Amino acid sequence: MTETSTPTTEATEKYRAARDQILALRGDHERAVREFSFPDLGERFNWAIDWFDVIARGNDTNALVVVEEDGSSRAITFDAMANRSDRVAHWLADRGVAQGDPVILMLDNQVELWDSMLAVMKLGAVIMPTTSAAGAADLEDRVTRGGARHVITNASQVEKFGGLAGDVTRISVGPADGWHDLHDAYAVDSPPLPHPGTAPGDPVLLYFTSGTTSKPKLVQHTQVSYPLGHLSTVYWLGLQPGDVHLNISSPGWAKHAWSCFFAPWIAEATILVYNYARFDAPSLLKVLRDNGVTTFCAPPTVWRMLINADLSDGPGTLREVIGAGEPLNPEVIAQVQDKWGQALRDGYGQTEMTAAVGNTPGSPLKPGSMGRPLPGCPVVLVDPTTGERVEGPGEGEICLDLGASPLPLMTGYQGDEERNAEAMDGGFYHTGDVASIDADGYITYVGRTDDVFKASDYKISPFELESVLIEHPAVAEAAVVPAPDEVRLAVPKAYVVLAPGHEPTEETARSILGYAREHLQPWQRIRRLEFGELPKTISGKIRRVELRGREEELAAGTAEAPTTEWRDDLLKDD
Repeated sequence: MTETSTPTTEATEKYRAARDQILALRGDHERAVREFSFPDLGERFNWAIDWFDVIARGNDTNALVVVEEDGSSRAITFDAMANRSDRVAHWLADRGVAQGDPVILMLDNQVELWDSMLAVMKLGAVIMPTTSAAGAADLEDRVTRGGARHVITNASQVEKFGGLAGDVTRISVGPADGWHDLHDAYAVDSPPLPHPGTAPGDPVLLYFTSGTTSKPKLVQHTQVSYPLGHLSTVYWLGLQPGDVHLNISSPGWAKHAWSCFFAPWIAEATILVYNYARFDAPSLLKVLRDNGVTTFCAPPTVWRMLINADLSDGPGTLREVIGAGEPLNPEVIAQVQDKWGQALRDGYGQTEMTAAVGNTPGSPLKPGSMGRPLPGCPVVLVDPTTGERVEGPGEGEICLDLGASPLPLMTGYQGDEERNAEAMDGGFYHTGDVASIDADGYITYVGRTDDVFKASDYKISPFELESVLIEHPAVAEAAVVPAPDEVRLAVPKAYVVLAPGHEPTEETARSILGYAREHLQPWQRIRRLEFGELPKTISGKIRRVELRGREEELAAGTAEAPTTEWRDDLLKDD
């Protein structure tokens, strides 16, 4: 590694000091929370220039490694990534991309995605990450509500944009009729970009949420809310300089930016990406071992598949194993501990913020808990009835205290003042998630405020019931929702996706319901069960709102009665 040629600024030095402090405090959660706070970076900051270019110029270690399904790979050094993004930025500027312009990036896990993200940031423009699973209607909505001025996508995807109206610059990776080819950007050497003069409060990201309960919201992040705020994510993941970090996440969603962009490069670690068309646990395990991966993060769905694979060869060079995206079921954590001897740690955050709660390296784990508030994150629980903070052990909505500054939090939902007022009511940012907190400050997820329901006057947490269901070998996935009931107001009903080798028979239903009776309290009993697929968002999250609506229609007699539903009171006696 040679000396950097990019001059450091006061903002760079403050950022580096905060980064170094959070790295040094690894393993001492209490001290980190007590001593760390996010710094004020002054009047101007641009993460791609003030941080990435500073650590990248002359740095010949790998910034990014993309491993393909056939075993081939491509590695890009930090220095090459800085130079590549310079070329793309100059080329984009020549095609009209200007400071403040929203730019849709709909790319897969390919080098051009990272080039383009850095390039757009260097210009002071605004990144609109978009999943390649988005359809034409989704894209039209994003262009309209997000005010997109430019689009960058693969040539194979350009047809989805055929119906767009307005003056939108169209850029493809590869040749496409009527589109500029991004490959042309790499033909000419370009000097480093001048600082665009972006202020900390200027926008840098526009994210559409996954829309599990309503129409997707448009989340606006600033030059510091994610770029600075993800210091909390670095601490949670346990990243260190020189690590090789693999995160299973699709481009277009916030977790991809968390763990495939900001956090690893904040820590000066290598991002390793595994491209596959269809998930295969043995292949993933081989990639982990062959590439010396030290930190690995994956959603619970992937972990559930991994624990059913052959883990006898051990974890290889893995030091940190993490779950994210949805709460981890205790059964999964226990199996990873048993088979690999490692603590599978999870945490909590949203598109609207960075990681805010987590089980951190070296901290004791409590079964079912997602950990404690992370350094710099003013997490509190708020009683939804009184609007007051929960003092000591109790239950409430997970919130951030807006009195702290700066915050690892969005500025708001663009173009939606009503939702902003609701989200920021009473001096708190309201996540919409309910949790409990114990005397040691450990937080345990209960469910979305929309998903928690009452049955016979008892409050039911769907997540708690689902965690028991997936312990049964026949259950691959489960979602619990309230089914209207004349006597109990509502009863828990489970929608179940069966694991391979199991059939949707009465015998299977009897076995699952019996297991649930044995492992749940009487008032939590799952009264109904139906086999079938689960409705999901394009990000893969379960849309319980659709299942709740279906149950209401069934109760009203406006939906066709299911053919694979079984009721506990009819099956419990042999």
